Amino acid sequence: MNDDATGSDWRPADPPPAASGCPAHTDAVPLSGLEYQQSPATVYQELRRAHGPVAPVLLDGDVPAWLVLSYPEVSFVTSHDDLFARDSRRWNQWENIPADWPLLPFVGYQPSVLFTEGAEHQRRAGVITEALEGVDQFELGVNCRRIADELIDAFAGSGEAELMSAYAHPLAMRAAVEMCGMAAHSTDTDDLVRDLRISLDTAEGEDPVAAYVRVQERIQRLVEDKREGPGADVVSRMLSHPEGLSDDAIVQDLISVVAAAQQPTANWICNTLRLLLTDDRFALNVSGGRVSVGEALTEVLWLDTPTQNFIGRWAVRDTLLGGRRIKAGDCLVLGLAAANTDPQIWPDGHVGAEGNGAHLSFSNGEHRCPYPAPLLADVIARTAVETLMERLPDVVLSVEPEDLVWRPSIWMRGLTSLPVEFTPTLR
Repeated sequence: MNDDATGSDWRPADPPPAASGCPAHTDAVPLSGLEYQQSPATVYQELRRAHGPVAPVLLDGDVPAWLVLSYPEVSFVTSHDDLFARDSRRWNQWENIPADWPLLPFVGYQPSVLFTEGAEHQRRAGVITEALEGVDQFELGVNCRRIADELIDAFAGSGEAELMSAYAHPLAMRAAVEMCGMAAHSTDTDDLVRDLRISLDTAEGEDPVAAYVRVQERIQRLVEDKREGPGADVVSRMLSHPEGLSDDAIVQDLISVVAAAQQPTANWICNTLRLLLTDDRFALNVSGGRVSVGEALTEVLWLDTPTQNFIGRWAVRDTLLGGRRIKAGDCLVLGLAAANTDPQIWPDGHVGAEGNGAHLSFSNGEHRCPYPAPLLADVIARTAVETLMERLPDVVLSVEPEDLVWRPSIWMRGLTSLPVEFTPTLR
């Protein structure tokens, strides 16, 4: 979900030589369709049974790739940058990629932390890590509680709400932009939510490239503002870091930070609320109890992880993976959701029943979500869920659980809406 400096030319001008091999097989499966929206776990199970731990798939426009399905194989790929690297200029399919390909925001190379490797990646990730370490988690929790209360106040008196648009998404974005030093009460926040959503999940008639350009322009203005007037925020700490990253580099890296803080965290919040409101195991303890909320947050990361697939890695040289011959330049999609529900790591099929922190929802290896970002996301999500349950203790779904609709996305796992009702309250 990154752009180059101009936002207009996504394809690498001079990709390095790579084998011209194609991973497509006659039995390659399109990585699209309603099945991924309605029952992705069943799809991954069937793919694993038919193809093993690595399945041949077709991306938009029948572009071939590999979907890595098993926990051991995803862990191996993400732990071996020498074999499966992030620089997408290695891709052996660039000659088949049109200029308006919808996945270009994910794979079009540019010099951001997402695509750097080796020492440069360590340098860039180090700047992000140190900037995030400056966030006081207690203060973040207090701020998230304030944001949550303000959002709930806006609909508490009505006795009904749609929590995706009125709560989860704006809360995650406001928390993210406040950490970065951006004014939270502005139309920019709503615009960022919309454009990040478009760049991730494009609906008919929407332009993901244009949406990404708008995101980039807004972050560029933020960096310029913080260069002139620094403060106690993530952006200012990145600008003042001894590594001396350029403004362009900081803009690119901040887009990754903001996008990761908003869309996945918002879906984590709503997926957890859905679990609490639909699963009888949590019915007795949903009124803000820390134990049950914590269990629900963890279980969601195993069973309904907000980022279910991630593109990707590119093979550095010919190799074998899960019994498949992977050619240099082949694209690998990381099946994080499939890996988290891999029966190899869940004896007796009790997926999620005793979940711990070994899930791959924040990926793994050098390119995993940089510490302490997962801890900050947990503060945001936990505060959001606990505050809602505390403020609206009798909240229930206003539709039947089976009528909830998941987003039509193979990449993100989240609901299109979460309508609820409750006893109207006034503060």
